[in-house]
Amino acid sequence: MIELEGVPELVDPVMVAAFEGWNDAGDAASTAVAHLDREWKGEVFAALDAEDYYDFQVNRPTVWLDGGVRKITWPTTRLSVVRVGGEKPRDLVLVRGIEPSMRWRSFCNELLGFAHELGVELVVILGALLGDTPHTRPVPVSGVTSDPDLARTMDLEETKYEGPTGIVGILQEACTHAGVPAVSLWAAVPHYVSQPPNPKATLALLNRLEDLIDMRIPLGELPEDARAWQLGVDQLAAEDSEVAEYVQSLEEARDTAELPEASGEAIAREFERYLRRRDGGGPASPPGSHATESGDPATYLRDGPGGRVRPPKPQRPEATDGATDDDTAESSDASDGDPSGASGATDSSGTRGTPGKTGTSGPSEASDAADSESSDAESSGSSGSGSGSSDSGSSDSSED
Repeated sequence: MIELEGVPELVDPVMVAAFEGWNDAGDAASTAVAHLDREWKGEVFAALDAEDYYDFQVNRPTVWLDGGVRKITWPTTRLSVVRVGGEKPRDLVLVRGIEPSMRWRSFCNELLGFAHELGVELVVILGALLGDTPHTRPVPVSGVTSDPDLARTMDLEETKYEGPTGIVGILQEACTHAGVPAVSLWAAVPHYVSQPPNPKATLALLNRLEDLIDMRIPLGELPEDARAWQLGVDQLAAEDSEVAEYVQSLEEARDTAELPEASGEAIAREFERYLRRRDGGGPASPPGSHATESGDPATYLRDGPGGRVRPPKPQRPEATDGATDDDTAESSDASDGDPSGASGATDSSGTRGTPGKTGTSGPSEASDAADSESSDAESSGSSGSGSGSSDSGSSDSSED
């Protein structure tokens, strides 16, 4: 039985979860939850037993010094709570972890036990995948659910994906079977700049989450860092004519295929976000500016010092051609709530890629309609590493 001593009664709580690994291209999703925890000073109240769910040869523990004393941080999943005030107070339960190596059903049941005890009204799972999207355009974010009623009321896509999946897809289905409303938000990360961090994708996820739960999220330095990230990629692309030509082709395809982005509904949603930020007293970007995002890729599930400070400039796209087999085996979910929606199409260099954090990938389902999701089978079933773990992933077959 789960006992939550010391956790106050929550107000309209929403659980927001993200997991490093297969479902987290560019570390975009895990960094988004870490940002929420940092900005709202979340208090950790529970951590799952690492030995129940993780293979330590896949996700290795880390050793660090604390005042001369050696300590060990084990890979795990932690839960924290943040109290959000304002005119419409609403509390968040943040779940930050690494995709488990085994016993996925027990893992999801344990998280659902916490959700039940805390009175969680909605579960939002964040994910990121690689796709054929240009870095110069707003990051596509798709919201999907398995609940047809929820899809209608919240203007989401109903997932119809079939194929290999990751912990994001499994947790969403577990919530649906348990009668807990659940939504997955998927950001599409440009496959030619797939290495983390990707602050622009992180900001896009936070903006969509803000719209979904009707809550103003403090962005801190994310907009500034995201602009710096985009400028860095612009400079790299300008130095290579082939890359610049490829990016231009992606821009043309995006502008042709995604004219609905300029629809009245999209403009109204952006203007509402602008008003919400203005009324909240924080910095706001005027409608149409498509503020880019970034920020410190917060050290994830680490108690010790360390971590990146500012987003490094992306590597050249061709640098990913030499990735190891373990790196390129990583895949990411489809936009419908499964980490399995990008095909292994060839990129401009002729290399067949797989979705994930490294390497290249073909067109992603995050920017396609739901009816095309089932046609994009995942090129790999192995999961990737998180930012604080070893570089080999866990497979779905080990969940039992």
